[in-house]
Amino acid sequence: MSTVTLDDVLRMRGIEQLELVRRGEFMVPTIGDLLGFGIVQLAEGEVTFELSPDERMLNPMGTVHGGVTATLLDSAMACAVHSTLDPGQSYTTAQLNVHYLRTMTPGMGPGQATGTVIHRGRKQATAEGKLVGPDGKLIAHATTTCLIL
Repeated sequence: MSTVTLDDVLRMRGIEQLELVRRGEFMVPTIGDLLGFGIVQLAEGEVTFELSPDERMLNPMGTVHGGVTATLLDSAMACAVHSTLDPGQSYTTAQLNVHYLRTMTPGMGPGQATGTVIHRGRKQATAEGKLVGPDGKLIAHATTTCLIL
């Protein structure tokens, strides 16, 4: 059990906060718990999440709902921005654009979404994301703009 407090976390850089989350030592994001994804790679300005889609995520057509894809990409890109934050800074997504190329299906195996910061300014950051299936094929790609608070 971690003895890290919220006050400790607020004094850390973004990448240090995400490392605690990755290791399960503090503030596991509930959206990751809900959908079953987590950080598998972490570096400043780049974060990769992994998700194995299942039957709970289906739309009426029998494929994984596009909102799951968007959430996974949004999380990867936003956390890439998060990894660049100084202590006391936060951010929010201002814009999200997703381009769907293929569907995800239950049982396809793990997909990986990688978010990479393109630009990090004082007031805003932009990032791009790519979601690939276990076969390495591109499922979707996205961009985001985040406001630095």
